[in-house]
Amino acid sequence: MKDFSKFSAIIIGAGDATGAALTKKFASHGYKVCPARRPRSIEKVNKLAEEINNSGGWAKGFGVDARNEESISDFFKEVENEVAPIDVVIFNPGANVFFPIVDTTSRVFQKVWEMAAFAGFLTGREAAKYMKSRNEGSIFFTGATASLRGGSGFSAFASAKFALRAVSQSMARELGPQGIHVAHFIIDGAIDTEFIKENFPDRYALKEKDGILQPDAIADAYWFVHTQHRSAWTHELDLRPYMEKF
Repeated sequence: MKDFSKFSAIIIGAGDATGAALTKKFASHGYKVCPARRPRSIEKVNKLAEEINNSGGWAKGFGVDARNEESISDFFKEVENEVAPIDVVIFNPGANVFFPIVDTTSRVFQKVWEMAAFAGFLTGREAAKYMKSRNEGSIFFTGATASLRGGSGFSAFASAKFALRAVSQSMARELGPQGIHVAHFIIDGAIDTEFIKENFPDRYALKEKDGILQPDAIADAYWFVHTQHRSAWTHELDLRPYMEKF
């Protein structure tokens, strides 16, 4: 059985909900976890790392601009050389925005593309560089409802998520035969977050009926896919509450 403690797991977009749950999940199985957020959020990611370390795990927080090629390259190099060989990489930034098409500026459109698509490409490429030499590893991308269909007011977000899904599909077909498991997770529904609680109280009230996604349950699904036997790998998995319409 694989000794996970000899390897590292990178979680880019280690926010307060899904990202934190993913980080804790992989740490609980022995991985040296390296959660990353934008440099301005370094205090939050360090707090997450401290919580894991105090619970007996191993974690180190990083401030990384995933849109910047040099920043992401240096980050991967540091983890690989100073922490442990990279075995898991999860790309989890949100990047969700809502703007009517006439109010969608070129700056908004480009920024969302950079956050959700370009940063995903950079992350996947750097992960592959290290994993190819060992012919093993998992590269996971977090998608959304917008990965499958463009909704009114979501032209920027949907186009970026469509692109990220395409990157994931291409990587899976290229890297799968080399022993690297690439998967795309479609999160189809509201997640139990402070944002949903404050802005969509009616939707948040469904939590009492398991009507919104729980971060820990999402993390369980990622772990399940990560530990699949390679004779039956999942490439795409959609997750939604039982009462969600789709």
